[in-house]
Amino acid sequence: MPSQTPPLDDHQPLRRRLAEAGIALEITRKRVKNINFRLRPHILSVSAPHYASDKQVMAALARRIQWAIAQHAVLLKRQSLIQSPLPDSHSTKGSSPSNNLSVIRLWGQRQSLTMSETERINWYRRELQQVMPDLFAKWQPIVGAYANEMRIKKMSTRWGSCNTRAKRIWLSVYLPAYPIECTEYVIVHELCHLHHANHSTAFWNQVKHAMPDYKRWHDMLAGKSILID
Repeated sequence: MPSQTPPLDDHQPLRRRLAEAGIALEITRKRVKNINFRLRPHILSVSAPHYASDKQVMAALARRIQWAIAQHAVLLKRQSLIQSPLPDSHSTKGSSPSNNLSVIRLWGQRQSLTMSETERINWYRRELQQVMPDLFAKWQPIVGAYANEMRIKKMSTRWGSCNTRAKRIWLSVYLPAYPIECTEYVIVHELCHLHHANHSTAFWNQVKHAMPDYKRWHDMLAGKSILID
């Protein structure tokens, strides 16, 4: 079991800055080689090697705190978009959550039908399963990277993820609400992680080289642009 590091006095100013942004700080000691950061909604988890001094942990945290605060705002906005990806969705008054109905979109186009949340997710899953083989077949040669597995998952904080060691890529089940180019962008993004595991300049150059107009679809998924019927 990893041991929870007790609050350190020197960390209090940093804890206060995070708290002002709605972020709780968790520091644990683990059998790891580096000081690692994981940002989730309202929580910044820091795992540090047992041999790292408190001063080293504090210095690493100080270097990442501005990043954590800025990215947390982006994370919360993305979570809101994924959990309610349709700006014109609405709930039927007086009904239970399981019976809530939403106006839905498919591949960015508004549909003249209503579905419960469960029905919508199942429909999106089937639609995504149908297009994934062709989209991966299209983009893998362009990116020059090939996934061993491609799966679909109900994700509440991200549009895709990549296990670089297993070469396994997950796509969010909510992607079919957006134009299919958004799904293509996420596939390109995750495939590029097979070349670069981080979000370095080299990574983004790889994305741009494969998909020159990626920013349009990136911004749409980030809520920086809207769908127009």
